[in-house]
Amino acid sequence: MRDVTVRRVDFGWFVRPAGETGTGLARVEPTFGYLVEHPDGRVLVDTGMGGHPDVDQHYQPRRVGLGAALTAVGTTVDDIGYVVNCHLHFDHCGGNPELSGRPVFVQRTELDLARNVKWHTLPELVDHPGARYEELDGAAEILPGVRILPTPGHTAGHQSVVVTAADGTVIVAGQSHDHATGFTSDALAHRTGVVPSPEWIGTLLAFDPKRIVFAHDNAVWTP
Repeated sequence: MRDVTVRRVDFGWFVRPAGETGTGLARVEPTFGYLVEHPDGRVLVDTGMGGHPDVDQHYQPRRVGLGAALTAVGTTVDDIGYVVNCHLHFDHCGGNPELSGRPVFVQRTELDLARNVKWHTLPELVDHPGARYEELDGAAEILPGVRILPTPGHTAGHQSVVVTAADGTVIVAGQSHDHATGFTSDALAHRTGVVPSPEWIGTLLAFDPKRIVFAHDNAVWTP
């Protein structure tokens, strides 16, 4: 689609503790959202990191606030018309309360987890004043050429966004994988059939993406 673009939004970074990296070593990770500029409105995929004393002690986040992050890419909070959270962990929906009244597209499964499973997220980021959810039970096209697809794994309700952009198809895969290398492994596993891969990998690759971007990795997957 000629007038559609996808831009990265920098929300800062945090330190993933050694016990969560699988390597035995702590790792510093960026936190990114993505701005989809579309003729029918701007879509923000993920909104930054929320705050809580326990979260701050555990992850040592250095946040870029929603307003400052959007200013850096030439837009404002008032310009955002739609929100998509790949999932509702604190580091993906932290700015949602500042976007009250906007439709937030989320898988019903994910919203149930956020509301009913202790420590899935910070409750005040979910049921805040003015929260307006569009609950999905699977795939949906929210604007022409902007599709949401379930990509469960990191959470049962994780979702990705497929955008038909001016320079080809871009997939915002959120935290479907912690890094692009992980996606590379699963894409190759899907192609070769040597080891299992998530069923939805083939669905994403069928869109013939020009690039796939992630929430916690500067690296970009390309075919």
